[in-house]
Amino acid sequence: MKNSMRLFLVIAVLFASAFTPKNQPVRPVDADIVDLAVQTEFLSTLVAAVKAGDLVDVLKGEGPFTVFAPTNEAFAKLPAGTLEDLLKPENKAKLVEILTYHVVPGKVMSSDLKDGMKAKTAQGSEVTISLTGGKAMVNNATVTTADIEASNGVVHVIDTVILP
Repeated sequence: MKNSMRLFLVIAVLFASAFTPKNQPVRPVDADIVDLAVQTEFLSTLVAAVKAGDLVDVLKGEGPFTVFAPTNEAFAKLPAGTLEDLLKPENKAKLVEILTYHVVPGKVMSSDLKDGMKAKTAQGSEVTISLTGGKAMVNNATVTTADIEASNGVVHVIDTVILP
């Protein structure tokens, strides 16, 4: 019963955040970034990649972290065979490089974003934020749901896998 209630709360927060004005933050959930992703079906490919890259313990850490989380559909946009190749043990270093490019140390809320802003990722390179037409973009990915707060940071759902 407790797990089903937690899942309901996560879904409610995700649904509410899609319709929450940027100046009204979503209430934090008592779950870390990994737990939120595990309980969110449309992030199951990201969860599989995080597990394959041995990054679960890192993203369950104290943080805070800002994660630009690609959806399953975002991963499906990659060229055929790319994801399968990245999930192979011999390609773990490349997978980790890509996944850590989606993580910015610190907690960056949508209200903190500025057009043209650059943010250094955990991978070491920078991403560029652009704000146009009422939408936030990280490189070539559009933020579809912003400000999903976790106990150790914040998640912004994106529609495209960003590559370093």
